[in-house]
Amino acid sequence: MSAEETKRGGVRQTLARLLGSGSFDAVFLAGPALFGLLLFVAVPFAIAIILSFTNLRMGSPLETQFAGWEQYRRVLGDEAFRRALFNNALFALVVVPVQTALALGLALLLNQQLRGRILFRTLFFMPVVFPMALVAIVWKLLLAPGPDGLMNSMLQLVTFGAWAPRDFLRDPLLALPAIMVMSIWQGAGFQMVIMLAGRQGVPETLYEAAAVEGAGPWRQFLHVTLPQMRNTIFFVVIVTTILAFRLFDQVDILTQGGPQLATTTVMFEAVRTSFAEARVARAAAMTVIFFVIVVGLAVVQRKLLREEREIL
Repeated sequence: MSAEETKRGGVRQTLARLLGSGSFDAVFLAGPALFGLLLFVAVPFAIAIILSFTNLRMGSPLETQFAGWEQYRRVLGDEAFRRALFNNALFALVVVPVQTALALGLALLLNQQLRGRILFRTLFFMPVVFPMALVAIVWKLLLAPGPDGLMNSMLQLVTFGAWAPRDFLRDPLLALPAIMVMSIWQGAGFQMVIMLAGRQGVPETLYEAAAVEGAGPWRQFLHVTLPQMRNTIFFVVIVTTILAFRLFDQVDILTQGGPQLATTTVMFEAVRTSFAEARVARAAAMTVIFFVIVVGLAVVQRKLLREEREIL
């Protein structure tokens, strides 16, 4: 062993004694991720909290002063912000269960011994690979208004001409559902891969035992598949919920928050307030409120998952 290796081994042993037995490897391996989390998440969020208690406005000749809770009072009293929260909640309530159920169905289907299943897995996962901006632009073309729009043309063909062409992205009743459909289509492949991995982790002996007991496919799904994949499903629900509340790219490209605030979200409202109106402190307050809401939802979901584990 060289002197350099001996020196590094001594440093390693010293750090291991300082950090506790067996904990050095975990800290060493997690170090880069923890550093990135601290640099790109914790520090910016701390700055946002500090700015939210000021009256900072970019380009304003007035001196930045401490404003206390004033920004939070203004944000919570803003109709646009409350509408953005409502749209975020509605989007999550629809997209999370539908996307999760679709991903589970695709995973169970593609787990069968089907001809060309590798090709179908690739096709279903392909939308996840493309950037959301590109997907949104393609869907903007699909949802083009008038009888020449691809979506309108398809619906007219399916309904034998009964469908009247509509402008999906400028209709207050159709704009958000159109974004929901696009988001479900784009993200289902990611959840499908996770669900497929969870399904393949279920022992086949359980299905054989259920079949011997006379359980059909539906009973096997209820009493074997769902219980065994419970943790995977909860993980997908938590991740999908967080991603649903991050809704921004689709809105920015397709509707710019309209029409009549029908598709505005908290992320879009915060970015617009910060850059278009230069009200940085108010945007920071929106970010802090939104962060607390999303973390609260994640904690509740995690609590429910832990209670399910304790029952078993």
